[in-house]
Amino acid sequence: MTARNGERPARRRLGPMARSEARLAYSMLLPTFLIVFSIVLFPVLANFWISVKPVELGNLRAPQVFVTERLNEQPLKPGDDFIVEYRLRNSSQKQAVGAVVLTDRIHAGMAARDLDSRCAIADGLLTCRLGDWKPKQRERLKIHFTADATFFQAATNPRASKPRTVGDAENVLTNLNFTLDNFKRVFGAREFTTVLWVTITYTVFGTLGSLILGLFAAQLLNTEFRGRAILRGLFLFPYVSPVIAVAFTWVFLLDPFSGTVNALLQRMAGLGEAINFLGRREVPFEILGMTLHFPLALATVIAFEAWRYFPLAFLFILARLQALPSDLYEAAEMDGASPFQKFWYITLPQLMGVLSVLFLLRFIWTFNKFDDIFLLTGGASGTRTLTVEAYEQGFALANLGAGAAVSVVIFMVLALFCYFYFRTLPEEEGL
Repeated sequence: MTARNGERPARRRLGPMARSEARLAYSMLLPTFLIVFSIVLFPVLANFWISVKPVELGNLRAPQVFVTERLNEQPLKPGDDFIVEYRLRNSSQKQAVGAVVLTDRIHAGMAARDLDSRCAIADGLLTCRLGDWKPKQRERLKIHFTADATFFQAATNPRASKPRTVGDAENVLTNLNFTLDNFKRVFGAREFTTVLWVTITYTVFGTLGSLILGLFAAQLLNTEFRGRAILRGLFLFPYVSPVIAVAFTWVFLLDPFSGTVNALLQRMAGLGEAINFLGRREVPFEILGMTLHFPLALATVIAFEAWRYFPLAFLFILARLQALPSDLYEAAEMDGASPFQKFWYITLPQLMGVLSVLFLLRFIWTFNKFDDIFLLTGGASGTRTLTVEAYEQGFALANLGAGAAVSVVIFMVLALFCYFYFRTLPEEEGL
């Protein structure tokens, strides 16, 4: 049925058989949906949940009162007095614990005297109701005992049983109290704009660098020459090597005191002062009377990113190049096209689909990249990205809520990027 006068066509109603088949299809897809939800969506939702909670490393669990037991001295004969001391403390610095109760097993031959008013002994069990505890509260509870003959006959050890405490405390991670303080802390930080700009710069140039290097490498190794197979394997070395190995190799090569790069520059290029590639934030230079600042450390980690991940682009682009029909190039050669014209008007349009996919994947992966920058600079010298910020907030500063808030910002930026990317991508690219 076609629509007339701009009206939407009537929705086709499904028959009983079609509805039954649809329900069967949904039921068969349910296990897959549950697996995807548990593996992918649940951690994402949990991260959103933590981002609006004032969660720190110290209060991942509900606060409780910890107790340790000490014996002042061991009784030696019947009638000796001794003291069992319980040292208690509230584990939380900010939350109270209500209705705290201490329990411990009292062994045979131990007669209590001068018992604390909050404590009672029944059927060999000591129970002390200590009431509500304030944050950081500590207390020492002393119980006086007298040992009789049964104590020595049974070879009783007063510390053989472990004391236990229970109390009512609210877990900040599971309650329904929410706050936007984590996001205020993230967006209100003076360096947030700088960190965001560094992340975008690192991602864009790192992604484009890896694609351009991969394109050049694929063009080079798409021609016939002796040893091409060996060279193709060597080109994969940066991508398949452990990141910690290649990162520390770069750190050693670029070291300003004993690095190979600075030694070569000083001896062959006449460089006077060693360059701290990974430790210097900016290098000033003049052009047309203006003083500009080149971000040296950031450019170095971008170069590492492009070098390490260009083999992935190289593999995809080379596979697409080998699938291109040769008659197009033969026709262009007959028409007198130059090599650059062949690349610009034949090769590049044919590669736009795979380049679009690679740009999308590499942009997302680079934006989320943490280990490369952390191993090279630790986020110092102007290389602090949002992923490093999330790590610093969550673990270095022990503020998991703020770290989760930074992760939410990363998710939202990538979601916006994907939205506009797919909106602007031509339909003929096949994505």
